[in-house]
Amino acid sequence: MRILHTMIRVGHLQRSIDFYTKTMGMKLLRTSENPEYKYSLAFVGYDDESKASVIELTYNWGTENYDMGNAFGHIAIGADDIAKTCERIKQAGGKVIREAGPVKGGTTIIAFVEDPDGYKIELIENKQADKALGN
Repeated sequence: MRILHTMIRVGHLQRSIDFYTKTMGMKLLRTSENPEYKYSLAFVGYDDESKASVIELTYNWGTENYDMGNAFGHIAIGADDIAKTCERIKQAGGKVIREAGPVKGGTTIIAFVEDPDGYKIELIENKQADKALGN
């Protein structure tokens, strides 16, 4: 078994597609619409769904805001150079909410980005991504 995708609800589908493709560098893999149940889907990721986990962006027609609650944490993405990745994201109009640096109590380099709907994305330096964050 493997993880196929993570679904997040978004308030403006095209805005979210633009963020994940133009700002985060993912590819738009496929879209679909369901007029009967009034929702649209877009799947984005760094590789084909047959090879990697992806994100499903779900837009429920007419719903622009969601209560985020306090259970969801973040999506984690590995990158080779977190500082450069943060700069690229800022230059593309993205919002870096925690600059690149070591995790508290450890040495793993991380940063946090926020998408247009408020979802947190943790960037973890690839060379340390397979280790516990505190080590």
